[in-house]
Amino acid sequence: MPQTSSGRTRGRHNRTRSRARTQVALTAALLGAGIALAPPAGAAPKDGAARRQVVVHPAAVTAAQQQAVLDYWTPERMAALTQPSSGSPPKSGPDGAPWTGSATLSKTVGRLFFTNHGEDESCTATVVDSANRSTVVTAAHCVNSTDLLGDNNEWLSNQMFVPGYHDGLAPYGKFVARAGVADATWLLNNQQDALKFDAYDQAFLVLNGNAAGKRVQDAVGAAQRIGFDRPGKASVHEFGYPREASGDPSRAGLPEFTGARLAYCAGQTREYPGTKDHPEPPGEWGSPCVMGGGSSGGPRITGLDPSSGIGTVVGDNTQGAFFDASGQVCERGTPSCTRHLVGPQFTSAITKPLYKAAASLTA
Repeated sequence: MPQTSSGRTRGRHNRTRSRARTQVALTAALLGAGIALAPPAGAAPKDGAARRQVVVHPAAVTAAQQQAVLDYWTPERMAALTQPSSGSPPKSGPDGAPWTGSATLSKTVGRLFFTNHGEDESCTATVVDSANRSTVVTAAHCVNSTDLLGDNNEWLSNQMFVPGYHDGLAPYGKFVARAGVADATWLLNNQQDALKFDAYDQAFLVLNGNAAGKRVQDAVGAAQRIGFDRPGKASVHEFGYPREASGDPSRAGLPEFTGARLAYCAGQTREYPGTKDHPEPPGEWGSPCVMGGGSSGGPRITGLDPSSGIGTVVGDNTQGAFFDASGQVCERGTPSCTRHLVGPQFTSAITKPLYKAAASLTA
């Protein structure tokens, strides 16, 4: 389960976070009286199993909690999560390049800052169209994780989303997370059984408004569509804020591979079955891409319109995978072995209940 969130390597592949080994107490919305975070009456699924599947965790709900997160992320602390620039000119290709296309697209994708077991890290998240106009999608390991040993499950703290982030700037404001939404199965992840858990590496955050009181979808003036059960084999764009160019040292230190700017990859997807020793579940798709740590949670988009900057998010980035020219899985470092950035394809079974729960929360 190789995560790609912060550039730190854990576990047996090349992802940067591992998750829960022990049973975690599940809650739907344990909030104080008067806090409007639970779904409105009648919004909860009627099926008992569906209710147990979705876990909603309160984050910064009160004004004091929100301000504490904003105070935590000083410019210096945010800058510490950006790698030094090499000063070299860009070396762009379909497997990794700075995004210079539609400004609307760059508004809807942003950098997600948080603290994981006392360590500051970052991922990528995307504004998706929702009833509450306050919902972003990302990877589950960017929302809920464990320590280096795979123990001590926790919902990550100090979560703050910055849409359109570039070079330390927050052009549309900073949005503190109000709630996290993940599948109950993810919280039981023992970081050993990718076949059982990797399909659940997807989550949503519901955000508070920015300093001007605007909801994120209103502040940026756009949102990406979200799609379920779409064909995995497709031509896609993948976006992220990578802090490294995984597998391509020649691009190390370029601004789009330091976390400072939005990067993207574009190409045809392959499905990653895993290896003989560590098989993956069906539905792990991605295109050739060298975006490394920090790109976790970024969107895999189909049908991206170059003029409007809007497409359909059909999955999220979670891990690196390697294929040879014939499409067979190969080991990293093997000649003619190409890195792909893959992650779960969104489905009605797993993703849709999470999305509906997040979109129904009052922000």
